[in-house]
Amino acid sequence: MAVRFRNVDASPDDDVRTWPYEALVTVVDRGLVADWRPVFVEIRRSPWGRVARRIERHLTYREPDGVSVLFALAIERARADSERADREQVAARVRAAVDRSGLTKAEFAALVGTSAPRLSTYLNGRVTPSAAMLLRIERTADDAAASEHQY
Repeated sequence: MAVRFRNVDASPDDDVRTWPYEALVTVVDRGLVADWRPVFVEIRRSPWGRVARRIERHLTYREPDGVSVLFALAIERARADSERADREQVAARVRAAVDRSGLTKAEFAALVGTSAPRLSTYLNGRVTPSAAMLLRIERTADDAAASEHQY
């Protein structure tokens, strides 16, 4: 039997993002695995979003048990996966910029004001460049590509 909300203007069938805090508490405290599924899906989709933050807040008040650990791990893993995906996306943008420039990696690194080894760490995702450096990388690639097409 699915969890039921009492004294809450929401239904378990509603989008979990619209549930009030009390509905999330109900699902964590009295729900079963099937009831938790939409919460876990939303945590994966938006690890720093409203639902994840509300669950996180509830866990600070809730008596620690296996359910608390499960939700805390879900948030932790979703955030780690999201950060890993973001780093890979930035590395892909850096690789695309270097390729677009038509320059060697050493030439490109010199033009953006970094060393070839540091550029390599950006390219493989071990280090994420600052926002300012990422903008400089993309601007340099665009400039180099544009000057390559001029006669």
